[in-house]
Amino acid sequence: MNVLAIGCHPDDIEISCSGTLAKCVKRGDKVTVCHVANGNMGHEIIPPDELRVMRIGEAKKAGSLAGIEVVTLDIGDLLPNGSDIKQRDAVVELIIKVQPDFIITHGPNDYMPDHREVSKLVFDASFAASVPQYGPSGKAAVVPIYYMDNLAGLNFNPTEYVDITDEIELKIEMLECHESQLKWMRDHDNIDFADFVRTCSKFRGLQCGAPYAEAFTQEMAWPKVVARRLLP
Repeated sequence: MNVLAIGCHPDDIEISCSGTLAKCVKRGDKVTVCHVANGNMGHEIIPPDELRVMRIGEAKKAGSLAGIEVVTLDIGDLLPNGSDIKQRDAVVELIIKVQPDFIITHGPNDYMPDHREVSKLVFDASFAASVPQYGPSGKAAVVPIYYMDNLAGLNFNPTEYVDITDEIELKIEMLECHESQLKWMRDHDNIDFADFVRTCSKFRGLQCGAPYAEAFTQEMAWPKVVARRLLP
């Protein structure tokens, strides 16, 4: 299968669904990760132009650890806009290129405005990509969308779980590639974010009888629902 995960910032995928994506690669899927925003505002000291380059590089390094292709739409932080036609069309082109069997993205009730805008972009683009006369380069099927967990699991009631016990160390290793974020949080905020993410994975695991898990909800919109399990 072809799997497409669309996150907002360069570390969002590692936080919420990298274990699942690594498991997809293990079963033979081709996995593509796209970051809509480039993360250029994610530091108090490093200038945006410099940080942009660092964060794109960190994301590619993280993806390489699991055999995942990583691309970016290179939109500045705080600029994702679910009503921007050019941004939506960029996601349409990505979907047509990847031809995914399912898509993972942020939930519409996520805590961060940028994430909510990306969720809308993905939902709208997934339909637009299926209209033959719309896209200049073909079309893609309407496929299931899975929303990945909100940060700390707040206001998120899972309907699907993926056991990532065998992938948890790889997940953390991928997250640690985002050094510009994790080092700053350790040094200046006294937050061990890798431990934070590990704890959230353990919490989701407790809910489904696994040592570690990632949680999802499925978009229940016709015709995005199929009668078979797609998540690993």
